Amino acid sequence: MADHPGTFSNEPLPPGSRLACCIEYDGSSFSGWQSQPHLEVDTVQETLESALSAVANQAVKVACAGRTDTGVHSVGQVVHFDDPIGRSCKNWVFGTNAHLPASVRVVWAVPVDEQFHARFSAVSRRYRYIIANTAVRPALLAGQVSWVRGALDANRMQRAAQHLLGELDFSAFRAASCQSHTAMRNVSEITVSGRGQLVIVDIEANAFLHHMVRNIVGSLISVGSGRQPEEWIAELLAGRDRTVAADTAAPDGLYLTVVRYPDAYALPTGRYGPLFVAD
Repeated sequence: MADHPGTFSNEPLPPGSRLACCIEYDGSSFSGWQSQPHLEVDTVQETLESALSAVANQAVKVACAGRTDTGVHSVGQVVHFDDPIGRSCKNWVFGTNAHLPASVRVVWAVPVDEQFHARFSAVSRRYRYIIANTAVRPALLAGQVSWVRGALDANRMQRAAQHLLGELDFSAFRAASCQSHTAMRNVSEITVSGRGQLVIVDIEANAFLHHMVRNIVGSLISVGSGRQPEEWIAELLAGRDRTVAADTAAPDGLYLTVVRYPDAYALPTGRYGPLFVAD
């Protein structure tokens, strides 16, 4: 299957068919992904389920690959739901988008077998954190990138980040509110690169703890600014103490970019959106 399908099947699916969908959203105006009672600001999940339900003329609920926090964006969130009426993938994509605000879009929809689960079938998740390293806070990218005024050395950050590779205890980088029963996570890739006035951190792991990426980035910024040595990241890991690590980086620059699944599902895996064209 092509990485970014431009056409979608117009063949109606049997009622009860399970679909996997890729969701792109600007998290700036949402209270995160997960539906929660008594919130004054909508969540992405509520907004998406409302649009899907309008297409189905009945309630539709989704499960996602990874819940994102308030202000965090996605170009690769994956959800699944069971089609209650038997519409085509094309109808689900364009019909749902017609009921969504401009800040949320269904990018693709494909049928999957009933064993597929957006969260539990995933083998890894990939995030990108984008920092504008400029003297003045950007206006046109407000809410889309984080901002650090002081000069950052991306090479120092890259070398320090390599201490995070492998299956390790990430207690030093988990939020106090994290509900995971273990702090062990397996980071398969992390890269820090300077691209003009941007510093970009890409990180992929089997799963992430609450605030793990933003906590890692906060500490890497301390290294990149020269406030801490490169070896500090390894010391934080060994110490397992969140209170001695750097502050949590802002949510603005964080994107869920890719969720990977076993090849048997043949899901599209491209990274989309204008901030990712160079990839």
